Amino acid sequence: TSGATLERGVTLRLEDFLLAVIGLSWLARNAVNKELGLFLKTPLNKAILFYVLACVLSTGLGIMTGRVEMKTGCLFVLKYIEYFIVFFMMVNHVRSTDQIKRFVFCLFLTCLIASLIGILQIPGGGRVSAPFEGEIGEPNTFGGYLMFIGIVAAGLLAKTKKSKTRQILGVLILCIIPPFLFTQSRTSYLAIVPALMVLGYLTDRRIIILGVLVISFMVSPLFLPTAVKNRIMYTFTQPEEKGQIKIGDIRLDTSTSARLVTWKDSLRDWTQQPFLGYGVTGYSFVDAQFPRVLVETGIIGFMAFCYLLFSIFRVSLNNLKELQTPYFQGLAIGFLAGFVGLVVHAMGANTFIIVRIMEPFWFLAGIMVVMPEMERQQAEQAEGVVVPGKALVSAS
Repeated sequence: TSGATLERGVTLRLEDFLLAVIGLSWLARNAVNKELGLFLKTPLNKAILFYVLACVLSTGLGIMTGRVEMKTGCLFVLKYIEYFIVFFMMVNHVRSTDQIKRFVFCLFLTCLIASLIGILQIPGGGRVSAPFEGEIGEPNTFGGYLMFIGIVAAGLLAKTKKSKTRQILGVLILCIIPPFLFTQSRTSYLAIVPALMVLGYLTDRRIIILGVLVISFMVSPLFLPTAVKNRIMYTFTQPEEKGQIKIGDIRLDTSTSARLVTWKDSLRDWTQQPFLGYGVTGYSFVDAQFPRVLVETGIIGFMAFCYLLFSIFRVSLNNLKELQTPYFQGLAIGFLAGFVGLVVHAMGANTFIIVRIMEPFWFLAGIMVVMPEMERQQAEQAEGVVVPGKALVSAS
């Protein structure tokens, strides 16, 4: 549910307050039970620390130079840190495979409810957006959320053998497709293509599945809803208006043109503050993650952000190679393919700072990190070798 909006678009939602309360209670619990450790050591800790430090330093410098309004900048940085708190809470609290399955089930259930609400919006016309967004929704980021969860579900569907589980996942995916299409988010349409290709490549029958995907993409104009086809074609067929960019004989619509101009302006203005940027919220609004990170946090923050993305990809790929349990393999395949989709989505949206995408993303990232240890623990229990209270990862 939406909350108050403070000045430059700083929106405080109910989940922000809830997450803050949960985070504080987690910190208090760790302070009382010091043996639990505050932040357990994971392969992502260093990358997270570098990125947080870059955001803090660039924003602090922006506040001192007057480019960043203190309240707005601090709230945005704290909002970024919220997502990492989700990650560390998951890493600290997951203790069994059954617990992971319950968490993932709840994640899918939430997506199912959001999808059903989205389906109910379709007959009203217009673009489908996330529930409880008020008058002005965010169909672009809702499309990114549906894409990510749908790909994770598809990864599990590709590996699970239980018919009941396959049926449930199939129903979820079928419920995701209509609202995803009717978000009319071209960025999300673009993102799902590499996500599906990676998903197909990582499955057991990659040649068959990739072939089916290629054929599906080729014949998709025959069965896609008219609204979706019109939205895609609108990129090149919008009546001539001021602000459109022409590439040869091709004229791009104003929305696409505005994003390209944003990239151009950000790359130009970044050179004025090349190392630490203008600070978070110290530059005008940029609706694309990569140029936004570059212009706000400079080359130092941009390199830290890219290092974080690379670390996530590397950990996910390494864990996938190590995992043997079909359920964990499916979850890893879906997460890795969905992550690739989000990276592409970030070229036309602020994907990695949007709460509806980042909370489930870092939620699953925490599960991804602990899955190999959970699998080893499960194997020990099967062999009758149980180590009570064994830590999932070492305390830092």
